Amino acid sequence: MINQGIVNVSYIIATILFILALGGLSNQETARRGNWYGIIGMAIALLATIFGEVTAQYDKLIVALLVGGTVGLILARRVQMTQMPELVAILHSLVGLAAVAVGFANFMDPGRLAHYAGIDLTIHDIETYIGVLIGAVTFSGSVIAFGKLSGRISGNPMLLPARHWLNLLLLLGAIYYGYAFVVQSATGGGLTPLIIMTVLALLFGIHMVMAIGGADMPVVVSMLNSYSGWAASATGFMLENDLLIVTGALVGSSGAILSYIMCRAMNRRFIAVIAGGFGTGGGSPAAGAGEDQGEVVPIDPLETAELLGNAKEVMIIPGYGMAVAQAQHTVFEITKTLRDKGVNVRFGIHPVAGRMPGHMNVLLAEAKVPYDIVFEMDEINEDFPDVDVSVVIGANDIVNPSALTDPDSPIAGMPVLECWKGKVSIVLKRSMATGYAGVQNPLFFEENTRMLFGDAKTTLDEVLKNL
Repeated sequence: MINQGIVNVSYIIATILFILALGGLSNQETARRGNWYGIIGMAIALLATIFGEVTAQYDKLIVALLVGGTVGLILARRVQMTQMPELVAILHSLVGLAAVAVGFANFMDPGRLAHYAGIDLTIHDIETYIGVLIGAVTFSGSVIAFGKLSGRISGNPMLLPARHWLNLLLLLGAIYYGYAFVVQSATGGGLTPLIIMTVLALLFGIHMVMAIGGADMPVVVSMLNSYSGWAASATGFMLENDLLIVTGALVGSSGAILSYIMCRAMNRRFIAVIAGGFGTGGGSPAAGAGEDQGEVVPIDPLETAELLGNAKEVMIIPGYGMAVAQAQHTVFEITKTLRDKGVNVRFGIHPVAGRMPGHMNVLLAEAKVPYDIVFEMDEINEDFPDVDVSVVIGANDIVNPSALTDPDSPIAGMPVLECWKGKVSIVLKRSMATGYAGVQNPLFFEENTRMLFGDAKTTLDEVLKNL
């Protein structure tokens, strides 16, 4: 055991490192450094907790750490970059589940009533109840988000009749059983209302995320990240652990801010999304949304190479298909070749970047694409009329004109990269399948659009050979 003073200093250092980690992750150049800050901070926090707070049962703790660490290591080594969104979602579910488990364990502690009394007991019970409530919502909601992101559950919103009234009833039920829990807890009871509330919270999490369409899932993942932080913070109050309070608050507040920013980027109302589409039409696809809207004009890699080689302005728009094919390194080689020939090549990144914020930026950074030629959508959208060739690599929803023209589309109102305003758009896709939002893209049928079908890496390798 180390003394409490060292523990407190360690927690302060860990907190500072967590803040530095968030700052480092704010841009590509410092992201790697930010990750290391977070890793070191968590290591310090774990060691301080293990040797400063734990007083017994070290054998069980070591076994739990070994099991958890082994599972985490295996997942980290096996998971593909394209699977990161669903991995993040399922990890959020574990945070929520941990909050629920800790809350129940703390409530059923035999020494609880001896340690707390009067107003202190009431406050402690409220902390426990809120931690379990948020944790349960986070757990079930994250599991559904994982299912949608991984394709195990349909991305279409499940819109039940009177769904908003159902959400309201679940909320009122949680408040009622919260009151019952606090009252009964003072006399040694309270387990039944706590269990009932947990079931209600689980149902609320499921219903909330099921009602949100696939196009809004990036916001959902960010929102659940915020929920997991608040659940951890509530657990910290319950356990009287300052580090857990601060860390949870950092995660919760930063996740909420990110969700708000993403909602603005997608022209969504924050409250509407977190309420499961409250105040919206639910995002139902327009009639014929999944049907072809004309004929497409195919193109082969040789013709693509000729168009790129003769261009002066080229805009590359990476999408999820590039990530699936792991084509980012070939994209970099093409970019380097074109720039050596005097072609001005730039990258246009949607603010939500497909399924997760920053996903495309990460892939491009991995391939060593220069930071100074990667631009956000707002920076380059007005330049498309001057672009000779736009290369859309496996993207659908983020370049879909129906977002601007079809008010009934699930992505209606979402800002998109307006590549169709350029001279020629070359779209790389495996097939004519719809994107994650489940709607067809009129861009594919434009007169100035050419479709390059096939695996993105294979076709781009052929393009590179012919440059």
